[in-house]
Formats: sequence, structure tokens, C-alpha cells
Amino acid sequence: MIIEIKSPKKGTIGKINVSVGDKVTAGQELLSLETKKGNAVVKSQHDGAVESIEVEEGAEVKALDILLKIAGAQETAVQKTEEKVKSEEKIECDITIIGGGPGGYVAAIKGAKLGAKVVLIEEGALGGTCLNYGCIPTKALVRSAEVFDSFKEAEEYGLSVKDYCVDMEKVIDRKNAIVSRLVGGVEDLLEKNNIRVISGRGKLINKDTVQAETEDKIIEVNSKDIIIATGSEPSCPPIPGANSKSVVTSKEILDLKELPEKFAIVGGGVIGMEIAFIFASFGVEVFVIEFLDDVLQTLDEDVIEEIKTAADQKGIKIFTGSEVEEVIDTLNEKFMVRFTKDGRPEYLAVDKILMCTGRKPYLEGLGIEAVGIELNENKRGLKVNEKMQTNIDNIYAIGDVTDIMQLAHVASHQGIVAVENIMGHNAEMDYSAVPSAIFTHPEIASVGLTEKEAQSKGLNIEVGKFPYAANGKALTVGDDRGFIKIIKDQDTEKIVGAHIIGINAADLISSLTIAVKNGLTTKQITETIFAHPTTAEVIHEGVLSVEGGALHFAE
Repeated sequence: MIIEIKSPKKGTIGKINVSVGDKVTAGQELLSLETKKGNAVVKSQHDGAVESIEVEEGAEVKALDILLKIAGAQETAVQKTEEKVKSEEKIECDITIIGGGPGGYVAAIKGAKLGAKVVLIEEGALGGTCLNYGCIPTKALVRSAEVFDSFKEAEEYGLSVKDYCVDMEKVIDRKNAIVSRLVGGVEDLLEKNNIRVISGRGKLINKDTVQAETEDKIIEVNSKDIIIATGSEPSCPPIPGANSKSVVTSKEILDLKELPEKFAIVGGGVIGMEIAFIFASFGVEVFVIEFLDDVLQTLDEDVIEEIKTAADQKGIKIFTGSEVEEVIDTLNEKFMVRFTKDGRPEYLAVDKILMCTGRKPYLEGLGIEAVGIELNENKRGLKVNEKMQTNIDNIYAIGDVTDIMQLAHVASHQGIVAVENIMGHNAEMDYSAVPSAIFTHPEIASVGLTEKEAQSKGLNIEVGKFPYAANGKALTVGDDRGFIKIIKDQDTEKIVGAHIIGINAADLISSLTIAVKNGLTTKQITETIFAHPTTAEVIHEGVLSVEGGALHFAE
């Protein structure tokens, strides 16, 4: 048996008193931890041998980070005979929040700022999937990939760069440092807003009470209102062989310190395509296997075709309309993916496989059945109204657990709406202008209606496009791929949708989100002055394209 020794709180690793292979006994001091409130000593609770040391002296860690692993761990005779009784505590507050991701922790801070006494319960690391295993770490890898691509293209800019390579250990270390800094920032914000954080699993006992179980306590939290923000987890289909050691999820792939030669990604959605571009930049041969007829299927066809062209130039091989049937382990440490395309069996020999087939709301052990909380129509997430209330008036749900939109910024805004309603303000969720960003290379960003959605609604639309190839800033940067697409409702003159594929797309979409949210007309945009030379000029030109024609592009 291997036991993980975890950090009891945020701090800096002091002196490490053991080495790998050392025999340890229960009660032995393993290392010291420097915290804001003084030094703490981390002791072994078991007899065994040090299997691995996961940290270095001077490293910053957060609560529940793994510090060491003890192999062959056995309970001592005293531990076996002594009854392990956890202490109990009862506390009262105004709002109890289960889950400390981008929905939960933002709701906690908002509640505290509005005068509520808030308790936040989080089983894992603060920041949830977004900060620890999703948005932030993937973008750190995206940036490393971009820098590596810049080295490869240096001669095009009149520069000579020699002897460069990918050091995945340093790439992952940089990613971890960014994650640690941001999670530490969340911890500080919660502390400064006097929010009590309980590191444990939360479970609904009744409509007013949540039980939180920590390593040494059972805490009963009673409050007037409760917010469920437990997020989601990877959803893996029941494919034979999916438990092979070659298979990883979107969580494990972010700690991969050795690049595979050949890499299969099962699923061509947002996460799958982002990972595909990252690893292709690092020189890995990447294959994407997608069940649907196209990758990123929610986008318009012209955007999909543009990103598929970029993927092809990157060497990414995409198989659409393909169903994975089996993962097969071979004798030479290679792994075979068997899938069906156009009714024919196909085989791929690879070193690593990423299962990236979506995420499902995390409801396990939450106790929703006992309280009677209803699920939504597809029976996946918790059913909520526009105020983020469940069918139990004082229990709210936000973020991925609602299965409405699996986006961190949506979860945060839902958290704000829920808290405002709890505190007596009238607030409702509006999903008409939610921006989304995909960090492929080039980036993709959208807001409002797609062209096919607008057509299905029967709107009288006009569509304008402007290519990055006609933008001066894009040319100076050296990446003129892509275009902007503006969708105008001709009856109202308002912008109802905008889509960008190209450099800085994820940043540029915010301006168009303001336009869609506030019902701005195309004339209002064309009369606005945009700085030159910037990539933001594609917005101006894109809107001009539905107002008589772009100035710097002749169609």
C-alpha cells in the first residue's frame, strides 16, 4: 500500500528530513512547512519507506498538495487498537458554498462583500478544475508551444537561433508555478474577506445543513442559503481497454513530462483540439479521432474549415465520423487504437492516448436525493431557474454542475447572480452574449449567434468578413491566418453574432461581447475610432464589411 502525505495548508517547504528509500515510523518528522502563522511539522502517520518526495526545499505548496509517498505503509499496533474518533463541530453562517472553483470562490467573495458570513467547503485544491487542471494550465502549455514555434520560425524574422529543444520537465514546472501562484492568490482573497474555508467533502444533510468531513473533524454547517458548485469531471465512454496504462484524461496529460512520439486524441472538441495543437508544436505526431462529422461542430463551417487547414499544416491528422471500438495493449510497449470509419475498421499504433470525450456534472456523494433536488431534462445536471435556484428555494446551483454552459466565466457570473438573489437583489442570468475562446493556433473566439443559428431563427441577416491577411499588425507579427465574421440583423441594424479565428481572437472578442450584450448597431461601431496598427482594426473592418464594404479589402 502507498500512502500520500499531503500538505495541511499553504506554505513554503522548509527542511526535508528524509530521503527516498528511508525507513520511517509513525510520528516521525518528515519535513517542516513555513506558513503565515509560523512553522508546522509534517509527520508520518504510518510505518513504511519513502517511495518518492514530490517537493523540494523552498517550494511553494498549497493545502492538499502531495508532499511525499510512503510505500508499504502499515498501521502501527497502537493505531490498530485505538479507536479513531473524529471531533465534531457545529457552526452557523449565512451562506454555505460546496465547491471552490471559479463559481464557488467568486460567489464566496461576492457574498462576503455584500455583508454575508460565508463558509466555503472544498475537497481538493481551491480554484477547481479551471485553475488546477483546465483553463490556466492548458494556457501555460499553449504559451510554451507558441514560444517553441517562434524558435522554429526565427530565421523568417532575420534571427538565428541554435540548439533549442523542448524540456517537458521545465515546461510542466513553469505551469505548476503559475497554477500555484494563482491558487495562492485565491486563498489570500478568501482569507482577506474573512471567509472560512473547510478542506473536506461537503454533503447535504437537509435543506439547511451541510456536513463537511475533514481528516480529523466532522463539521456541521447550518445556514439560511446553500450554493452547490461542485463542477464536473471527465466523462469517458465504456470503451474496452480504456483503463490501459496508455490512456490519460485531460487532467493527467497536463503533468506529462515525457513526450510521446505518436499521440492519439479521442474527441475533437475544445479540449482535444487545444491539446492537439500544443503537442504538435512540440514535435509529436498527433491523431484526432472524432465521432461526429466534424471537429468543433458547434462552430460555423467556414471557421471549422480554417482551423482544419491550420491543423493540416501542423501535421495533425483528423479522422471524423469515426468511432473508437477498442484500445489494445501490444507486446512492444505500443498501444493500438481500433476505430471504425465509413464502416471500415482502422488501426493506429501510438504511445499515448488522451480520452477527451466531454465532462459530466459531479454529483457523487452530494446528497441531492435526500433533499429532493431535481435534475434537468437530460438528467445530467441540477435544474435551476434564471435566478440559479433549484426547486428547493434556498438551495442554488452554479457552474458545470448545472450542465448549462461548461465555461469558467459563466460559472463565476452565475455565482454572482445567485449571491445577489440571496442577498435580496433581483438578478437573472442572461446567456445571449456569452463569449467563448478556443486556444488553438490560431485562436478561435465567438459571441452571440452563429450564422446557422441565425438562419434557423429566421432572422434577416447580413454576414460580413474581413481577412487577417489585410491587417497590418498581423503581417508584422508574422501570422496573417484567419478572418473575422460579423453577423448583422438587417431589421434592427444590430450585431447579433461575431466570430474570429486569428491571432488575439480571445482578447478581441470582449469588445464584440459588449456590442452584442448592449444591442449596439453596426453604425455605432463604424463611427468608433480604432487604434492603428492593431489587430483590433479587424473588428472595425469586419463591421464595415456589412456597412457598404471594408476599406482595406476588395472582395
